[in-house]
Amino acid sequence: MESKTREVQIKLMRGLLDLVVLQFLKAHPMHGYQIIASLRKQFGVYFGPSTIYPLLSVMEENGYIKSQWDLENDRPRKVYSITDQGADLLNCTEESLTHIYRKLAIGTGKIPFNGNNLTINGLNSLTNSKKTLNGNLDKHIRH
Repeated sequence: MESKTREVQIKLMRGLLDLVVLQFLKAHPMHGYQIIASLRKQFGVYFGPSTIYPLLSVMEENGYIKSQWDLENDRPRKVYSITDQGADLLNCTEESLTHIYRKLAIGTGKIPFNGNNLTINGLNSLTNSKKTLNGNLDKHIRH
């Protein structure tokens, strides 16, 4: 089962790699090797230079990131940062992923509620409790 979980994680990472890179760059500008190292450290997956640098080039061509050369260190490095267009894409994607997750969660009978899973029945009883509480408060306020 663990190997299946790992397989799914790697597949998701491949599909969302550009968004993960945008999220990294949203935190702070990075050069290519920092991105590779961050992916490995945070997600335990290795995407090498032959994957990352072409991806960065395409993202820059599309206007999602920009680069500039850092000549201050021993070796020149191209440092990438997110653009406004990239930040907009990231926000839109986060909203879309949240929407998809909620649709899937509702389909399973569980809705994310403050980071916890709350069943539909639990949500209904919570809603009914709130209605009862509000009704009782209304009675006390009117008297």
